Amino acid sequence: MYEQACTTILVGKKATVDGSTIIARNDDTFMPITPQKFIVHPAVHGRHETLTSGKNGFTAPLPADGYRYQGVPNIEVAEKGVFEENGFNEKNVGVSSTESVYGNEHTLTFDPFVKNGLAEDSLPTMVTPFIDSAREGVTYLGNLIAKYGSPEGNGVLFNDKNDVWYMEIVTGHHWVAQRIPDDAYAVAANQVAIQWVDFDDPDNFMWSDGIQDFVAEHHLNPDKAGFNFRHIFGTDNEKDRHYNTPRVWYGQRYFNPEIEQDPQSSELPFICHAAKKISVADVEYVLGSHYNETKYDPFTDSPEAKKFRPISMNRTQNSHVMQIRNDVPADQSAIMWMTFGMPAFAPYLPFHANISETDPSFANTPLTYDRKSAYWLYRTVSMIVESHYADFVQDDVDYLKECRIELAQFVAETDKQAAHLSGDELTAFLTEQDKQMVAQMRDKAEALIGRLITKGLTLSKLTYNVDINL
Repeated sequence: MYEQACTTILVGKKATVDGSTIIARNDDTFMPITPQKFIVHPAVHGRHETLTSGKNGFTAPLPADGYRYQGVPNIEVAEKGVFEENGFNEKNVGVSSTESVYGNEHTLTFDPFVKNGLAEDSLPTMVTPFIDSAREGVTYLGNLIAKYGSPEGNGVLFNDKNDVWYMEIVTGHHWVAQRIPDDAYAVAANQVAIQWVDFDDPDNFMWSDGIQDFVAEHHLNPDKAGFNFRHIFGTDNEKDRHYNTPRVWYGQRYFNPEIEQDPQSSELPFICHAAKKISVADVEYVLGSHYNETKYDPFTDSPEAKKFRPISMNRTQNSHVMQIRNDVPADQSAIMWMTFGMPAFAPYLPFHANISETDPSFANTPLTYDRKSAYWLYRTVSMIVESHYADFVQDDVDYLKECRIELAQFVAETDKQAAHLSGDELTAFLTEQDKQMVAQMRDKAEALIGRLITKGLTLSKLTYNVDINL
């Protein structure tokens, strides 16, 4: 059985090239095919509904009122759960959940998971429509965990225009959250990431009630001084060093090429400061990477090519970079760059937070193959490129470059045209703009598929040069 495993990147506003806050994640699932759709839920008022999880039986009443919000749920929800994963609400608060993390047996002995507690499949639905800031997201979710407990370890990402928070829930009821400093970035990969917690700094750290007493009472702190959350609650084993730490190492290697580190180190830092300002394209590159230009790249013939689990995988169902800009009006500032294909091979499309609906190709994903659907279209691109990687990768590189140029132009032109709009008129305009962008990118993807299939017909192993007349 595959484990559900993702990769997370968080960037403060002074560490980005344009003053944006960024949270980003690869949503990696159990199997290569787990169809998803991208939808917008309208705001609700006076509702009387109960949420019941198809995954673990979690049940809770939904608040009467909730903001409009985006979700990227699974198609098969009856037994697997909804898993809305990521999206902005109408207050420009971004939520991405979750990065699976694993607590150790020592802490779980004394605070075990709650079987029918609040799990990843229900978490976005229970949180995203009800918060007004990233910090409030941590508080709101923390209160839910105190009330219902957690059945698993989860890392949850929040951002608003000023703040980026990362929250790690590691036992049935205990968690810590850290604000990413404005001038810093962080990478997390399925291992408890947060390190030293300063309980005298509530502006930058938040934590579950009683966590210090819990650790002291059960003698869980292995360090002689201080409170290292990773050391106390996390794992440090052989699997981590092949499956998790190398992904953190590669992300830090990209953002800080001047620093040499061991990809199997258990002490890679959580809070980091990049050598240069970070762009959305940089984050996309890391999420789409497979140890490029190293001996660990599975597309090379290196003896160590399969040693580590790569960042981009065929199990990545959706990869997203959630950007809140501070150089444009707030109502058009939040953009979720997202791809349903493997992020190594498929483009990230920019979707505004302030939209009322998504294009039908994203909103109506079928369970079985249909290239009218964006999910199946971009997974087709990914599969074809990987199938003849050496022959097709340059075509894909050129295609992705063209897409990035056109999409950057789309965002800039949309910003310009939206500047004089507001209210419902602005929402309608951004909704229509995003649909036109989807159509434009569909045409480019279909054209690439046609070129690659045509080229692939010349690569058959059932080819033999014979006399021209035979």
